[in-house]
Order: sequence, then structure tokens, then C-alpha cells
Amino acid sequence: MSDTAQTAAAITRAFAALTDGQIHWAECGPPDAPPLLLLHQTPRSWREFQWVLPQVGDHYRAIAMDTLGFGDSARGVGAVSIERWAAVAIELLDHLGIERTHVVGHHTGGVIAIEIAAGHPERVGALVLSSTPFTNSAFRRDRAERPPIDEVEARPDGSHLTDLWQRRMGFYPSERPDLLLAFVRDALVVIDDVEGGHTAVATYRMEDSIARIVAPTRLIRATDDPFAFPHGEELREQLVNAASIDIVDIEGGMVPLPDQLPDEFSRAVVEFLDQNPIGVAG
Repeated sequence: MSDTAQTAAAITRAFAALTDGQIHWAECGPPDAPPLLLLHQTPRSWREFQWVLPQVGDHYRAIAMDTLGFGDSARGVGAVSIERWAAVAIELLDHLGIERTHVVGHHTGGVIAIEIAAGHPERVGALVLSSTPFTNSAFRRDRAERPPIDEVEARPDGSHLTDLWQRRMGFYPSERPDLLLAFVRDALVVIDDVEGGHTAVATYRMEDSIARIVAPTRLIRATDDPFAFPHGEELREQLVNAASIDIVDIEGGMVPLPDQLPDEFSRAVVEFLDQNPIGVAG
């Protein structure tokens, strides 16, 4: 059996019927190990962590969910928001019987993780925020003045697919077209509202919630991610009540960090979680 086949066999997938519809997740690791919830960026899916799951699954019960409206999860009804996505994540944890978990979020997933850790501190052991923006008033003004990130108008000749590809090319390693293809595949699932996740991030008032986080927190920065890298110091300054906080830089990392450099990403996650056992809520 090839290494790829062994990796694929290690991951199980399932659905839960929740309030907003069926929510999909992928899981790897012993069911009795300390749990770890992984949250993906926009407009990706659990597959952003497909190479991370087996590595962290050697140590934890790793659960990568598809955010409501993305991947194989239901679209839901009504407006999307970071708060709503966090509530769905908490409902999934309830469904799985998980009272307390570590949480890892990348880009949009990091914003959702902040809302979870701020709103439900008793549910979060340690927190890892990867390439996560600080969405304060300045961020919201800047985003309001910028054109859409991934929105493309569908055309009969399919040229909008080229547009989608080219919009992201500068944020992906030129020698790894497979990573950009993975992005496009996930984006096509939500092509009718591919900006929904970006809009949710751009309107989230993180400054109202971040100071409520008490969990030990690690910030992972991808050094070649021009969008997120500068936010690391801002986040550190705002996490005033976190039990501890540090920053780890992953050299050469770009927007698709978890599936671009899964070994480095997994190592940074596991190292931090091992230093901060999940324990019980204080």
C-alpha cells in the first residue's frame, strides 16, 4: 500500500444533522485522545487539513469540519456571520459529546476560533491561530474599499475559471499548481456566494471579543503571506488575558500553509498543544 493510500485510510468522514442542516467533518486519531477542532479558511473545506490530520492524529483526536456553507456541509438559511459559524461548531462539539477541545484555525478559521474561544472559554483548552487577521475598524474600512477577493462572473465559455485561478496565483507557490487546483475545486462548490466568507470576516467586530480569550494561544505566521503576516503583532497586543502567547514563523509559508507545508504546520501545532494539556475548565 502506498503512503498516500495509508494516509487516506486513516481519515474517516461523517455527517451530523444539526439545526442548520447536515454538517460534515473528517476525523483522524484515537477516539479517546484529547480532541482538536480544525477550522479552514474561505472558501476551502476540511481538505485544507488532509495532510495535517494524520500527523496530528498520531497525538490527538483531530476533527476538521466543513464550515456551514462550505465543502460538504449544508448551506443553511439566512445571513452568514462569524458568530453563526462559531455557534454551529459548538453544536457539532455537543453532538460529538466533546465538552472541551483544543482549537486550530487558519485565516477565516482563525477568526471563527477567536469567536469560539471568546464566547465559550470553558470549551477551549489551547488555541492556535494561523494567518489570522485582526478585524478592527481599520480592517473593516480597508476591506470596504477593496474589490472582491474571489468573486467572478460566470461566463458561457468558462473563462471565469481562469479569472478565479489568476486572482489567487500570487498567493500560491508557483511550483505547486496542485495547491491552487485544490482551492479552485473548493471555491466552485460555493461559486454563487464565494465572497460570503470574506464578507463575514470583514464585518466581524473582533475588538469586542478578543480580550475575553483566556486560553493559552500560539500565533502561526506564514512569512510569505502578505495578507495575514502583518497581523501577528496586532493579535499579540490584543490578547491581553490569554494565559500565555507566543508567535511561530514558518518560513516560505503562503496562503495555503496547512497543505503547502503540512509537516512544519503540524509540528508547530502538536508542540504547543503538548505544552498545554487540555485539562479541565477553570
